[in-house]
Parts: sequence; C-alpha cells; structure tokens
Amino acid sequence: MGYSDVDQLAINTIRILAVDATSRANSGHPGAPMGLAPLSHVVFNKFMNFNPKNPKWLNRDRFVLSNGHGCMLQYALLHIYGYALSLDDLKSFRQIDSITPGHPEAHDTPGVEVTTGPLGQGFANAVGLAIAQAHTGAVFNKPGYDLVDNYTYCIFGDGCAMEGIASEAASSAGHLQLGNLICLYDDNHISIDGDTAVAFTEDVTKRFESYGWHTEWVKDGDHDLAGIEAAIQRAKEVKDKPSMIKITTTIGFGSKLQGTGGVHGNPLKADDAQSVKKAFGFDPEQSFAVPQQVYDLCNKRAAEGAAKEQEWNALFEKYASEYPAEHADLARRISGKLPEGWEKNLPRYSPSDPAVASRKLSETVLEKIYEAVPELLSGSADLTGSNNTRWKAAVDFQPPSTGLGDYAGRYLRYGVREHGMAAIMNGISAYGTLIPAGGTFLNFVSYAAGAVRLSALSHHRTLYIATHDSIGLGEDGPTHQPIETLAHFRALPNIMVWRPADGNETSAAYYSALTSHSTPSILALTRQNLPQLEASTIEKALRGGYVALEAENANVTLVSTGSEVSLCIDAAKYLKEQHNVVARVVSVPCFEIFDVQDKEYRLSVIPDGIPSLSVEVMSTLGWDRYSHEQFGLNRFGASGPYKEVYKKFEFTPEGISKRAIATIDFYKGYKVRSPINRAFQQLI
Repeated sequence: MGYSDVDQLAINTIRILAVDATSRANSGHPGAPMGLAPLSHVVFNKFMNFNPKNPKWLNRDRFVLSNGHGCMLQYALLHIYGYALSLDDLKSFRQIDSITPGHPEAHDTPGVEVTTGPLGQGFANAVGLAIAQAHTGAVFNKPGYDLVDNYTYCIFGDGCAMEGIASEAASSAGHLQLGNLICLYDDNHISIDGDTAVAFTEDVTKRFESYGWHTEWVKDGDHDLAGIEAAIQRAKEVKDKPSMIKITTTIGFGSKLQGTGGVHGNPLKADDAQSVKKAFGFDPEQSFAVPQQVYDLCNKRAAEGAAKEQEWNALFEKYASEYPAEHADLARRISGKLPEGWEKNLPRYSPSDPAVASRKLSETVLEKIYEAVPELLSGSADLTGSNNTRWKAAVDFQPPSTGLGDYAGRYLRYGVREHGMAAIMNGISAYGTLIPAGGTFLNFVSYAAGAVRLSALSHHRTLYIATHDSIGLGEDGPTHQPIETLAHFRALPNIMVWRPADGNETSAAYYSALTSHSTPSILALTRQNLPQLEASTIEKALRGGYVALEAENANVTLVSTGSEVSLCIDAAKYLKEQHNVVARVVSVPCFEIFDVQDKEYRLSVIPDGIPSLSVEVMSTLGWDRYSHEQFGLNRFGASGPYKEVYKKFEFTPEGISKRAIATIDFYKGYKVRSPINRAFQQLI
C-alpha cells in the first residue's frame, strides 16, 4: 500500500487542472474535484482495469461520477491516463462543441460511461451497470473462463444521497446482493445551499446498512490513501452485498474557501488559484501543467490495463473453440447487431382476428421474440400482471441465495420504483450487451421522467412498456388516467412515442424500438380491447402514419392514434349513414417516424384541399402539426367503466361526427392547405 511523492503529485495535478479549467471557462465546480482527487487517484491507480486505447473493452471496470457537476475530476483523470482527451480539450471546458461539456455526456467523451448531472441518476445507472455485469457473467462465464467479472465504481455526494431516485436504486441493489458494485460517498457536508446541517442530517451509513449494503468509513479522505485503499479492498472481498464507503473529505481542499459552499459552484478567484498552485508546488504563473512523472505513473497503469485486455482477447479466442455458440452470441451483442431474422417472429394479424388489448398484444410479441432476442431483459415496476411484461417461461433475475431465480434470469422485479427502474435501465443499456424493457402505467412514466429524458439524451436503446394509456383504464379514475403525458414525451427530443391501434401496429412498435440503436421508445398500450384494422400492416405502421380508411371525394380527414383509430372508423361509417358525409381516417402511431418521411408521402396521408380533425383522448397540445382542429381532453378524466367515461367526454361515433361536421362547415369555401405544408419545411 505504499504511496510516493509522485502519487501526491498526481493528486495535486488533478486539483490544479480542475482549478485551471474552471477559471478559464469562468464557470464550473472546482470544489468536488479538489476534495475527491485523493480518492479518485486510489480508485484509478490501484483498482480500475481499463484500456484508454479501447474505452469499449467489454470487461473494463466502470466508473460513474454521479455528482456530475464535479466532471473536471473525471476529465482530468481521463486526460492523464491517456484517453483521447487532450489538454486543449480541457482548455475548452464548457465551451461550444467541445468534448468536455458542463456535465459528463457518454456519447461526447471517450471514457465517460454514462451521462450524469441530474443528481442521483448516475448512482442508479451504476446499479444498472452492476446488474448487466451480473447477468452477462452468469450467461457467458464458464469454468476457467471468467470473461465478464468487472466491477462498477461510483462516486456520489450529499446531493445524490438526498435524491429519492438514489434511495430507490440503493434499495434494489441491496435486495439483489450486487457484490460487484462499490459506491464511494463523498461526505463533505456541503451542498449548494451551504452546510448540509440546514437540510440533511440523517445517518447515511445506517440507511445503507438497512438496505443490505456492506459499509465502510474512511475518516480522513484528504490524506489517508492507505485507508481508502484498504476500505475498497475489503469491499471487493464482500461478494454478496454492494458496498458503500463513506469518505469524509474537504471540499475545495487547498483553497482559502475550503470546506465552505463558496468553493462548490464558482471558479476560484485569481489570487486563491495562485496560492493553491504555490502550496501544491506548481508555478503560479503556469496553467494546465502536467508533470511528466504524473504522465509516466498513469501511463504505467494504462499499459497494465491494455495488457489485461490482450489477455482477455486471448481468453475470448480460446473460448470460441470450446463454446462456439456462446462466443458467437456475445461477439454479436458487443457489435450491437440483432440476431439474424429475429423479426420473422413478430406476429401479424388480419381483420378477422379477435379484438385484443394492446397490452396483451405486447405480451404476445414478447412471447414470440424472447428466444430470438436473448439480450432482451424485461421487467416491471410491480405491475407484472397489469403490464403483461413477462413471458411464461421467464426466470427472474434474482440472487441465487433467495431461491427466487438466478442472475441469468431475464425478468427484473423493480418493485414500486418507477424512477429507479428507468435509470437502472439506462445503466443496463450502457453496459453494452443487453436491451432493457420495463413496464408501468403510462401515467407513471411521469414519475420516471427524469431518467427517460436521460435515456433520450444518452442515446440508449431502452423500451418503456406503458400500459393503461388513457381514460380507457376506466374505474381507477383521474389519478391514473394520463392526459398530458404523451404531449410531454412527444416534445422530448430523440425518443419515439408509439401508440399502436392494433396488433400489426404493436409489432411495428417493437420492430422500431429494437432496431433503433440510439433512441429509446415509449409504447403506450391499452387496457381495453382493440379490433384489428382492415388496412394495417407492419410495413405501413413503420412509416409512422398511414391511411387506415381511404375514401374518394372525402369531406374531412380524421387523424388519430391508438384506441381512437377504430372509433374514428366507426365515426366515418356513422357520418356516411347519418349525414351523407365522407370521411377518411389516418392512423399516426408514431409522430417521430412520420415526421421524417418524405413530404410527398406525408401529403398523401394528410393531403391539401381537405380539413383535418385530430382525435385523441388526451391533451390536444402538439396536434396542430397534423390537424386544423383538435378533439381531445384538456382536463382531468373521470372514474367509471371505460365505455361510460368515453361517453361522458363524447369520444363516441356521434361525438366525433359532431365535431367533424363543425370542422367541415368552418372551412367550407376556403382553399384548405394541409398542416404538413409549413414555412420552415425548406429549412429543415
């Protein structure tokens, strides 16, 4: 456990780089990196296995900085250990188009595993990474072939500990006995409001002990490098519990403002920065100085990691001769490719097939594809029987000691933890060998919204199976009936929101979600039965929108999604029979995919010369992109049998027809232009 002057120099270099980068940007958080430099040095130099030349090596240890505002700590480490992050990149900290943004973003910076910043998210991601490692190891490791045995190290602070999502994830990790997860708690007693005495006085260690974690405490995290190393080593030896190591540090160590909130989120003043450099043996007039001894020390560790990857590659090659099928499967997963021909298992339907709720149609898809797509892990936030997310032969992902399943199981019991579930799914996706799907009610995807947003920002392939998608859930009433939810998530960049109207559209939603490598998907599914549409096919639905009922010389286009598409078809029949009015019907199961189709196709679906009316039993916000008039629900729902709830709000053939006629009458005599025709179309 010996530590030399060069170790201390490396620690101080990390501190100085954080001071310089935040000073140059005149923005950022120098305090956490200055306080965490000793801990991070021990983790990277004594424990982490990684190869900076190949940041995607499968069996690397994962490092997560959950308190992402302290990202200059991570950027400094990545630079000195030889990742593709130059001094110029550090000098561009928080600048436009740099790879050193204000909080770590996985798709921007080599060596950053997950996108962090919103507090607690990284902690929950780390739990997902540990789950993914445990599962992948259980599936692929064989006697003499420990291919997948990496650890996940996560640093988190008081802010993360306060966020509820971290509690959800920590509770899950303790139940799952994830001995491959070591979380390092930066106990510095400071948050943005100042001393945590004003708001956060609980005993964090006792909390984690109650979750079933192994705990340690290093009382002097500023100096006791050997103590930090010994605590981590003890944690590694505990195989049946995750570990939380409380490390008491001084925020902004070395600054005149050390130990105060003044060094949390503001660059050091010039005189303070100079005095810090002087105290640590650096030239006060120099900036971004990295001594060669530090590069040499870190390069040595990086070279050891590269050698470990070479050993792993040789082991993987040998594995191929003994376990060819497993080798081929793991190699395929690492490449990101889906199994050849998996999509042939997707069910197809004809109009003569019975009406089925789309949550049940989703279950049928899972039953048909689970063997063909072995990397798919399903789960639910305690709503398995309602979400229909579990195939009959599924084995639960559980610690073997519980007798409830094993780590090779592909069904996750997330418990009543929607937010934790979504963030854990992000970590599972980030690991690189699995595709996570998780279920809850659509209304409660709002509980998970912070993590869903990070799914989109991080380019994760995650599937949110969101059932009970409307007032159609009936008796549970307004607390459970989503109104604004789809508008919220349709407004979110880089996510696909699917609301399928029948079986073929549901199969299309799964095809799209599984083939979209860098985009998450929400599948909004019904509780009530839906008839199979005459005109639907998987191929048509995969264009995001199509004509579900065509009619010559139509007076109005009804544009709809999900359970309202068949209602609109009924309304078209009613309009013809009762009012001699001709309506055509369009289904738009996925706005995001329809919007990227060529304009000619979109105009063939929603043409010029005819007014359009949208029909969806939720907020009308956003529907003006496809319709001149909108029929929706801009108030909360009601409790009662679902058909009566629909009737109360006039979502019936008669109610839709009344509004269709009003739309036709209003636009009579006008040269109607399709909402598809927009001024900015040419600029996009």
